[in-house]
Amino acid sequence: MNTPLRIRPDLVPQRAIIVGVRIKGMTRRQMEKSLDELERLIDTAGGRVVGRISQEVRRIDPATFIGKGKVGEIAQLAAGREADMVAVDQDLSPIQNRNLEEALKVFVIDRTAVILDIFARRARSREGKLQVELAQLEYLAPRLVGRGFMFSQQVGRIGTRGPGETALEYDRRRIRDRIALLRSRLERVRSHRRVQRMRREAVPVPLVSLVGYTNSGKSTLLNALTGAGAFVEDKLFATLDPMVRRVRLPSGREVLVADTVGFIRRLPHELVESFKATFEEVAHAHMLLHVIDGSDDEAPVQMDVVESVLADLGLNHKPRVDVVNKCDLPHTFSPGGDAIQISALTGSGIKDLLDQMDRALRTEFRRAVLRLPIERGDVLSTLYRLGYVWKVDYNGSGILVDCELHQKFYNKYRAYALEGE
Repeated sequence: MNTPLRIRPDLVPQRAIIVGVRIKGMTRRQMEKSLDELERLIDTAGGRVVGRISQEVRRIDPATFIGKGKVGEIAQLAAGREADMVAVDQDLSPIQNRNLEEALKVFVIDRTAVILDIFARRARSREGKLQVELAQLEYLAPRLVGRGFMFSQQVGRIGTRGPGETALEYDRRRIRDRIALLRSRLERVRSHRRVQRMRREAVPVPLVSLVGYTNSGKSTLLNALTGAGAFVEDKLFATLDPMVRRVRLPSGREVLVADTVGFIRRLPHELVESFKATFEEVAHAHMLLHVIDGSDDEAPVQMDVVESVLADLGLNHKPRVDVVNKCDLPHTFSPGGDAIQISALTGSGIKDLLDQMDRALRTEFRRAVLRLPIERGDVLSTLYRLGYVWKVDYNGSGILVDCELHQKFYNKYRAYALEGE
């Protein structure tokens, strides 16, 4: 691997021009909102937006994506604002990326590159770093050809950093081998997760996964429910590595709650593929809590994005509770229905949410009376954690327990059920 020129992004904030492109089927408002989000992404990545420009494109130019006249305007703006990079709020082909760089004389990245860069900076666990590196290599491989000197000059800047701030500059001949190695390592991670999941299911505690748009407040909610101390920051993608904690519901039953990576408009395909190991945890959840930022006027659009990603992952059939967060802020949005209004920051509505979780997790429960041997008090303790215990009677023949259990948990203890159950 070559030794690249490194630039300290923390000491030299990159000055960026962001470019919005309104394509067919997109309203001007949607374009502006997406451009606002790109500005937040650049800020999260450690850059500073010094100018923005937009264009309505009726026909995408195969060479530069945008029209030649607009390319000239961007070049003038970038020179006048002393920008050292241009970020386009669409996905560029490798050829379009290179042609724009040649025309603008500055480093050019697209929306996907910015998101991948943030993931690279945020990943902390070994698994997260493997996933991000794989996504970056699959994205960068076709873009390295012909970039040569300019790319090596820019390594260490937004769009070129690897997990753990390691510069991503591989010998192109080694990229395929590296990708194959990363996929092999991630398969071992998936195997390890499967073993962990089997062990966890041996003592079956329901799993609830938090899903939602990035920065909707999932980590704050996890902290409110569990006191987990999850990292919270008012930036996009503050959480990448999943965290699982126990929560005791009002009935006394215990559940596991998992925080997951947030979704975003046009979540890069490379990330969805690479993060399948993480999304497997969501796939095995008994229930999803869809956390919605009720203070954002884009909440309906963000909800549609989450629905779309869940559908792509085959997870939209999961039992779900909609949780409208940030209700302590003005302009609160409500989707109606059975949505729970909360403020994870102040704690308002948390009790209602726990009650709703209790009810929702009982949809596949059945009532049973179990007769336990007097020496099996350990099973009784487990029943309190896994189900709903209505009545307990001790007599000489054992312990009679009137309870409700999920069907699969009932099957585990059906040997103790009285006849007729």
